[in-house]
Amino acid sequence: MPNKNSLNSMTGFARVDGAHQQGEQSWRWVWECRSLNNRGLDVKLRLPSMLDFLEADLRALVPTLINRGSVMLNLQLQSDQPEARPRLDEDALAAIIEAAEKVSNLTDCAPPTADGLLALKGVLVTEEKTLGDDDAAALGVEITTSFQAALEALVAARGEEGARLAEVLDGHVGTIETLTAQAADIAGQSTETIRQRLKDQLKDLQADNLPEERLAQEIALLAVKADVREELDRLKSHITSARQLMSQGGPIGRKFDFLVQEFNREANTLCSKAQTIELKQVGLELKTVIDQMREQIQNVE
Repeated sequence: MPNKNSLNSMTGFARVDGAHQQGEQSWRWVWECRSLNNRGLDVKLRLPSMLDFLEADLRALVPTLINRGSVMLNLQLQSDQPEARPRLDEDALAAIIEAAEKVSNLTDCAPPTADGLLALKGVLVTEEKTLGDDDAAALGVEITTSFQAALEALVAARGEEGARLAEVLDGHVGTIETLTAQAADIAGQSTETIRQRLKDQLKDLQADNLPEERLAQEIALLAVKADVREELDRLKSHITSARQLMSQGGPIGRKFDFLVQEFNREANTLCSKAQTIELKQVGLELKTVIDQMREQIQNVE
């Protein structure tokens, strides 16, 4: 069963073998399960036609363990029963030869070859294996049990990959926290520089003989543009939210993806408001780390 308090990746692979003895006949099979990232849950299940009656029940098991991802489940089934030999369908062959002769007469093309005729669908027929109802039910129980084990193995593999993802994401969040603290220090240290710039801009505005009311508006706009405290506070809040999400675990990928968008919005605003080269550089480093984090989030369930 998946650990609801852990971070799960959407990528994973599992292989589970199984066997079943049925009278004098024995069956062997292999489940191969792999999953990739996807916006929702997309299940692709491949079964031998003789086991199609299991498909609905097997599909219903998947969402009980997996929430998101493109999940590919393939069953390879073998038995000790001799493989059926292909049988020539003489009626189908005669019809094709007759049609080929008509085409040849109309177009002067070369007559068909034996290997070409045998390659046509329906000429050689292989009878598929069949099971009685009781035998099919008994084999179906074993296949379903094995399928459950294969799904759990796939979930475990996704959990292992998720643990590695969690370490990477935790590192990104830590880097964002460090850069946010650097931005706060730079913003505080550059207060005097910004104040002097505002004074210089104020002199330019006064030189234009602007009305007092308009002058006050311009000063307020310049002050707001230079103030990045709100962006830094929101970044700190997002850092707390990111750590809460990771500790929460489970299917958090979509929530985390939205949170990364919020991180990026604040970093963009910080860059646009930056009044010093140092602060803008920190803002650009923030954007780089956030982009790296976004790439990793795409694999989180």
